[in-house]
Amino acid sequence: MQEYLGACHCGTVTFSFEADINELVRCACSLCTKRNAVMATVERRRLRVLSGEEALSLYQWNTGMAKHYFCSHCGIYTFHQRRTDERYFSVNAFCVDGIDATKIPVRQVDGKSRSTV
Repeated sequence: MQEYLGACHCGTVTFSFEADINELVRCACSLCTKRNAVMATVERRRLRVLSGEEALSLYQWNTGMAKHYFCSHCGIYTFHQRRTDERYFSVNAFCVDGIDATKIPVRQVDGKSRSTV
């Protein structure tokens, strides 16, 4: 398991996590499509906000189960708690130091058919 560091664009929100990243996920729901993020899967207990927790804004929609967090200063989506399994977070791979998203396989997820809105 490797430790990673990440941050939003302005650096206000910083976080770390431990994970084995052997794939990234691209979801087809309307929110993920519009934000165009590819995400790494991280166990909730392994994700730590190091700074800027007070700057995180929460966005919920559809069923209200998932919790999407973004920096209230620069607007960058950092991570979200999944609605399908709250033990996991999806982390924006483009916010993580040392990840080259072009070198990791991307799995497509059909989030569109799971939406009720």
